[in-house]
Amino acid sequence: MRSEIQEPIGEDNDSERPLDRLIAIMAQLRHPDRGCPWDLDQSFATIAPYTVEEAYEVADAIERGDFDDLRDELGDLLFQVVFHARMAEEAGKFSFDDVAEAICNKMIRRHPHVFGEAAPRSAEGQTIAWEDIKAVERAQKGKGESLLDDIPEGLPGLTRAVKLSKRAARVGFVWPSIAEVFDKLDEEIQELKVEVSADDKTKIRDELGDVLFVIANIARTLDIDPEDALRSSNAKFVRRFRYIETELKGRGTSPEHSSLAEMDALWNEAKQIERI
Repeated sequence: MRSEIQEPIGEDNDSERPLDRLIAIMAQLRHPDRGCPWDLDQSFATIAPYTVEEAYEVADAIERGDFDDLRDELGDLLFQVVFHARMAEEAGKFSFDDVAEAICNKMIRRHPHVFGEAAPRSAEGQTIAWEDIKAVERAQKGKGESLLDDIPEGLPGLTRAVKLSKRAARVGFVWPSIAEVFDKLDEEIQELKVEVSADDKTKIRDELGDVLFVIANIARTLDIDPEDALRSSNAKFVRRFRYIETELKGRGTSPEHSSLAEMDALWNEAKQIERI
């Protein structure tokens, strides 16, 4: 099942499609005799963190609106897919073509209103239908006894919280209104304050987790990705803090040698400038 490279891959090789060329490059990197020692030393487990990192870098390029960077980061992410597929092919499990075929079949199966005879759907209707189709697929695969079993534990915490609560909401385990979710948030914040006063680190962690879980529920209810919202706030913080640093540098000083009042005033200036 393992493919071999007959000729060296060079930058001036324009005779094949870019994706085929990328697959060939990956095969050469993993060649047992002529490959790269680092690439040969990798496994699914060691490459997985890079795959996650590249996905975040794609999101970062999108957040910054940098399309040149987005092109490059998408290439890095594609390389991760090719890397995993190559290792699977070497193990006799599946190939890149199998990966592509599987996603093609899945997309056709989950869009019967486009590729089949189902009636046209709105975006909201497709979201509902998508989850219904996924539920049928899970049942057919016999994935676990719990409705929550196939939600990956390796997801970022807020993302997994949204997915867990969304799955539970499909069977009616959900607060009836956003007002009740905010009431629950107030309750959890009060419980967190109690444990902070008691200075019990274990209970503080637990209560803080409960607060974050409710925040994730608010995001789900409002149809907002909490990770995306937090990335945006992180970027906002960086912009405003850099403004503070720049202004202080112009005054011949730095944050380390400035008071909180001075920095807070500059922070408010940065906010006003962003609103103009």
